Amino acid sequence: MPPRANANPSTSGRVLAGLAKLSLVMRHESWRSAGRRGLTPTQAQILSILDGSPEPIGLKEVSRQMAITMGTASEAIATLVAKGLVRKTQSKSDGRAIVLALTKRGTAEAVTAADWPASLAKASEALPEPERAALLRGLIGMIRTLQEQSAVPTARMCVGCTYFRPNEYPGRPKSHHCLFIDAPIGDSDLRIDCGEMRPVAVELRPRLWSVFVNGQPLDNHGPGARRSPSKSRRTIHVST
Repeated sequence: MPPRANANPSTSGRVLAGLAKLSLVMRHESWRSAGRRGLTPTQAQILSILDGSPEPIGLKEVSRQMAITMGTASEAIATLVAKGLVRKTQSKSDGRAIVLALTKRGTAEAVTAADWPASLAKASEALPEPERAALLRGLIGMIRTLQEQSAVPTARMCVGCTYFRPNEYPGRPKSHHCLFIDAPIGDSDLRIDCGEMRPVAVELRPRLWSVFVNGQPLDNHGPGARRSPSKSRRTIHVST
């Protein structure tokens, strides 16, 4: 019998097969967890997005972040409003715009919805720290590529942030520097969704990514300059 065409898949194919297995676990656990609380995974994720947003957002932004249609988002939000988990209010900056806010019950549900399935959390914790850091770095690279292809919503990642100084301390376990907290961070500290993230100027994004990948430190031309811990965060100036 001749070998099957996919009997010896490429490394990329094996990575994708592994991610597919993880997605099955996540989908199953999401339905089971949300179902116990009378929610769908979409409704639970909307609660998490509203809870993690640094400022009030409306239907359109929820739809964008979820990568779902406006109709799907509208239907899910209407159900959340009916359940008393979300309320609609007028935007303080634009009285004509409607933004979404969590109720007290909605905030409590959002905290639960943000919890990862215990089985996946255990699997991640079972990995040695260097392997976790390498996996996180690889996932960040994949997400960035998907963003450039407009295949996924823009994520608030360190590698696209004006506060991020990659490879500031070459050879050290915590080789990067975060200007927001003014402290060294390592690959295992990198965030995929950070509420404090501020996008770097468009023209500087390729440079920031390049030095991150190549292991070279940034120079004084941007996107930021390291500051003294004694200085206020408000004194940060971003070069363009």
